[in-house]
Amino acid sequence: MQPNEPIGPIDASVVPRFAGIATFARLPRLDQVERADVAVVGVPFDSGVSYRPGARFGPSHVREASRLLRPYNPAQEISPFAVQQVADAGDIAVNPFNIDEAVRDIEAGALELAEKADKIVTIGGDHTIALPLLRAVTKKHGPVAVLHFDAHLDTWDTYFGAPITHGTPFRRASEEGLIDLTASMHVGTRGPLYDVGDLEDDKRLGFAIVTSEDIEERGVEVAIERIRTRIGDKPLYISIDIDVLDPAHAPGTGTPEAGGLTSRELLRMIRALSDRNIVGADVVEVAPAYDHAQLTAVAASHVAYDLISAMAPRG
Repeated sequence: MQPNEPIGPIDASVVPRFAGIATFARLPRLDQVERADVAVVGVPFDSGVSYRPGARFGPSHVREASRLLRPYNPAQEISPFAVQQVADAGDIAVNPFNIDEAVRDIEAGALELAEKADKIVTIGGDHTIALPLLRAVTKKHGPVAVLHFDAHLDTWDTYFGAPITHGTPFRRASEEGLIDLTASMHVGTRGPLYDVGDLEDDKRLGFAIVTSEDIEERGVEVAIERIRTRIGDKPLYISIDIDVLDPAHAPGTGTPEAGGLTSRELLRMIRALSDRNIVGADVVEVAPAYDHAQLTAVAASHVAYDLISAMAPRG
């Protein structure tokens, strides 16, 4: 190994994939490298859910499924672990009984991690964690374009009077000035809403929408063009709720909705963003208790892998 050459995954021809500690993609821990270009961190928190709990076990579940990831990504024509140092930073441990305290801890943990890594890919946990992660990333980049893949808008106001839950992070983020109102978008939304006013509020909060039905009727390439046009060259934060996928592809999640994307469609859209200025990302709402044969975890691990690949330097 040459000086400053990235340390990659454990060699599967030396140590079988099913052996050893399950770091993401069998990468080194953050304390085993001097500094990381990308840090993968878990946030095992699900106290903000409104229906099925269990996403607190998501980070470990996704890490287990990621054992099968390999070093070369042919779809993006890049070896993401060879051109940048990627490391597993473990988990940000937070209070499971107090949402406000947990949100403060997540932001503090992300800011501390940002001193050791240029970019962070977070595995949740429920979608509540997107708010403190956006607070942290905007301290460096200012308001960011948010590309939000989800079955749901997550711009509701409150649940049972609580302003911070997994259904409200992007309303709070918009109100706090964390979001570029000209460049943000939901992708894959579908299913029933409480009222038509939900859509009116969402537009006012700064989001355009590509629904699951839009993708079915017009195709993935049209969706990609709309996404790229909307984002432009703005600093981009990508937030992916795994329930954007149809339950056939991701049954292990807290609020499943019929009629979702395929994993192939989601990965295709992520890969189309490799020339954009991605400054951070999260993959959330993997709930292992509802998963079957690791379907959801396999999808989530590949989503994270393609996000890391899209962040890799080219040329």
